[in-house]
Amino acid sequence: MQEIIAQKRIEIARQKEAVPESRLEEMLEADGKAGKAGRSMKASLAASAGIIAEFKRRSPSKGWIHRDADPAKTAASYSRAGASALSVLTDEPFFGGTLADLKRVREATNLPILRKDFVISRYQLLQAKLTGADAVLLIAAALAPDECRTLARNAHELHLEVLLELHKEDELECYCEFVDMVGVNNRNLGTFRTDVENSFRMAEKLPADALRVSESGLSSPETVNCLREAGYRGFLMGETFMKAPDPGKALSDFLNRLDV
Repeated sequence: MQEIIAQKRIEIARQKEAVPESRLEEMLEADGKAGKAGRSMKASLAASAGIIAEFKRRSPSKGWIHRDADPAKTAASYSRAGASALSVLTDEPFFGGTLADLKRVREATNLPILRKDFVISRYQLLQAKLTGADAVLLIAAALAPDECRTLARNAHELHLEVLLELHKEDELECYCEFVDMVGVNNRNLGTFRTDVENSFRMAEKLPADALRVSESGLSSPETVNCLREAGYRGFLMGETFMKAPDPGKALSDFLNRLDV
């Protein structure tokens, strides 16, 4: 995690040199996106099976999953299959994703889109809004509580919803009034090992009024059914679908086996 955040700080500094933050704000105003509300990921999850289908080329732990995947075609197939929302990884050094991927996904679907990255700066929120994201991921393990609150408030000012990702109970310090959804990551960001039991362990500790999302390591409909009984309404899944030749068909087959 520390290596990724260090790299992210360097990346953002270089991006700001090329395109200052003030220029991004001007671009938002020019596009008419600055004060425009996006699609509600929270509402979509609450009213459906809740699958957040992820476009993900690779992971630090498993290497390339689907190197040549086309973001637009994958997004379109996810939409046809019945995804409730989409997640797009935009970190390039560790996950092989880019903001260009998110832009192409936006052009291919009307579903809510989550920008999934290691967000540590308002600059990234502006990028997310410009490229068509409706929500952003904030990772508690990467932020101090005051930093998280500030970024969550900044996101709301840009009409972006916030998914706060937790892994353990003490990270609930990052929860605040600007958080729309609370995710429990089943992957330990130190070891990258997954344990779905983490979502069950954390279920009773989460705020009662929070829309709950289980993230990572989900591969069976039976597990998702059990998580729904534990109060979860969102299920972020990437590798299960992306490793298949046809991610959309893999999602469709999965949805057909859910108890919803």
